[in-house]
Amino acid sequence: MGQGSGGFEVAFPSVKKTVSLAWAALTDTGHRREVNEDSLISAPPIFAVADGMGGHSAGDVASAAVVHRLAELAGRDSPQNAAINAALGLAVTDMASGVGVTDLGTGTTVTGAALTLVSGAPQWVVFNIGDSRVYLLTSGVLEQITIDHSVVQELVDAGRITRDEADVHPHGNIITRAVGFHEAPIPDYRVLPVHPGMRLLICSDGLTKELTAYGIRHFLISNPDPDDAAKALVEAALENGGRDNVTVIVLDVLDIEDSEDSEDREEDLGTGGPSASQDADTGPLDIGHLDTH
Repeated sequence: MGQGSGGFEVAFPSVKKTVSLAWAALTDTGHRREVNEDSLISAPPIFAVADGMGGHSAGDVASAAVVHRLAELAGRDSPQNAAINAALGLAVTDMASGVGVTDLGTGTTVTGAALTLVSGAPQWVVFNIGDSRVYLLTSGVLEQITIDHSVVQELVDAGRITRDEADVHPHGNIITRAVGFHEAPIPDYRVLPVHPGMRLLICSDGLTKELTAYGIRHFLISNPDPDDAAKALVEAALENGGRDNVTVIVLDVLDIEDSEDSEDREEDLGTGGPSASQDADTGPLDIGHLDTH
């Protein structure tokens, strides 16, 4: 089981605001998979999970390629949609040149959130391709922010099956969009205002295959500390079957403060783990894929 946690203050000097964050990231191979094809990045201002697919460990390489390129946004000021699109496009190029990732069906989902300025205010830019998800918990209410790119979601949207039927549908694993399927993968985007007390959950479908929305809400509410919440979610998914790799990032906004000066102030309070940051001398650090047990 790979894990990590941290805290960070992200300053926005142009609007004299500082956002305090705390998070925990955890991934596990599960009970039925031999290889963990999930990868993650948890390095302000970018947080994301990628769930690879494809034979002969190609999914492992695909998800790591996406995380490698998104990791280059770590430590940068206010990444916008164009920067995320460019990172994913570069990941496709990397995948095409990699060994074992040119087979039909090879690719990866990706979902995440970037802390940035939108219309002069700190906002989360949430993005997704595939069926990995972002949830928002605020004031005890859980909302699924992303919409799956999947066959069953299209059936639900068309009114042909119910949400409950979708959860047990035989085509539940078939996605309709992924990084690697097309030359220019464009995510869906949604902007969320940043406010103290909000909690984001970024996860692969290894979690949502095993837990209902009710169960996810229960563990997020009953575990105020993000480390405890991440562990409780992954352990519950494993106890319920652990049929797939399971990866979660639990991300809290602790506070938004007025900055006293206009200088960029960022204090890293991280405790280590599966994250990435940008070093002025060595360049971006690629966290790649986490091998777990």
